[in-house]
Amino acid sequence: MSIVVTSVSESVQTQQPRGVDVTEIDQLLSAAVEDKVIPFGVAMVTDRHGVLWSGVAGNRTPDVAATTDTLFRIFSMSKAIGAVAANILIDKQLLTLDTPVVDILDDFKNIQVLDGYGSNGPNLRDPRTPITVRHLLTNSAGFAYPGWSDRQSTFALLTDAPHPNSGLLDAIRGPLMFDPGEGMVYGYGFDWIGPLIEELDGRRVVEFCQAEIFDPLGMIDTMFEPDRAIDRLATGTLRTPDGSFTPFVVSPPAQPEVYGLGQALYGTAPDYIRFLRFFLNKGELDGRRLLSPEGFERMTTPQAGSLTMPVMKTTASVFSADANLCPESSKTWTTGFLTNTSDLEGRRRAGSLTWAGFLNTHYWADPTTGVAAVLMTQLLPFVDPEFMNLYDTFERTVYKTFAHTPGAMT
Repeated sequence: MSIVVTSVSESVQTQQPRGVDVTEIDQLLSAAVEDKVIPFGVAMVTDRHGVLWSGVAGNRTPDVAATTDTLFRIFSMSKAIGAVAANILIDKQLLTLDTPVVDILDDFKNIQVLDGYGSNGPNLRDPRTPITVRHLLTNSAGFAYPGWSDRQSTFALLTDAPHPNSGLLDAIRGPLMFDPGEGMVYGYGFDWIGPLIEELDGRRVVEFCQAEIFDPLGMIDTMFEPDRAIDRLATGTLRTPDGSFTPFVVSPPAQPEVYGLGQALYGTAPDYIRFLRFFLNKGELDGRRLLSPEGFERMTTPQAGSLTMPVMKTTASVFSADANLCPESSKTWTTGFLTNTSDLEGRRRAGSLTWAGFLNTHYWADPTTGVAAVLMTQLLPFVDPEFMNLYDTFERTVYKTFAHTPGAMT
């Protein structure tokens, strides 16, 4: 077991502010590993100018210590990157938020709404309103992941639908749980960004993201396949009933029909902290602007009207607890992020941007205070209660530690 604090690697230079006592935050990760809260962890904090703090604890594989450049399966942390891709297409006037997706993708001609069950199985009907790009990016289209939807889980069992991690387009073709725009449910909407990119731009998803996002932002270790960094890939783990950890491998689908950008990516803490700093700087990083002011606003302000995000009730407790990030506040979606509508005492301010990956890779960006952070491991179940207690403590400690740092918390 080891902890490296304010570490320096090829991936990150930490610029710890003078006069800031980081003792408390230094101890969090090592204590969490010692107490078997997490098998290992990598965490980083940034303001608008650079990394304020980084810490590493534990082993990423049984015999190899974690480092800042440890490679993670970031799963749904991919969604915000996919949303940037979609907003780039909007900025290029290739579509709008309210473009019906069926006007671009023929697949959407046959997507239907689940309207209960009859003697012959599921009752399906055409949606009353078309699915728009806005619906895809705000989880309001009606697509649902079976892991947090009893109705979708039942449908998948009855129809022998492909597993959501199969990489097959058939796995994300529905049905819808409600008519588009009539509710919020966590699901496959972002997975359709990949097909939209390839249809409208002409490049493959991998080429588009590399040229339009990863290269401009200096995200040198964000990738669709882990082959070139397999020696840095962390082991996935599952918490067993007795509290110990056992290896459990679950990864984004390899070589899928289309990289959907809902769960496709691998990445590192330094790369994602750069991505978040891009949002702290209003869509610009190191002199490179990827989003128009309008695109930045679409990604940082609510875009789903009066809809709010409900608690995600698990259908498989071994893989996920009930998910309710920021339970103290109501929440909705921008085009890419979950955002809290009120301040969280001692923590992030209203209008902060957040989401997470399936193996408990978590982040937030707080444009009001100018601070963002990641806390990453590779552990199931998702939103494991012990992990979430650590995440809460980590966030509170970040705000307490850096409250008076120049450039942060202002």
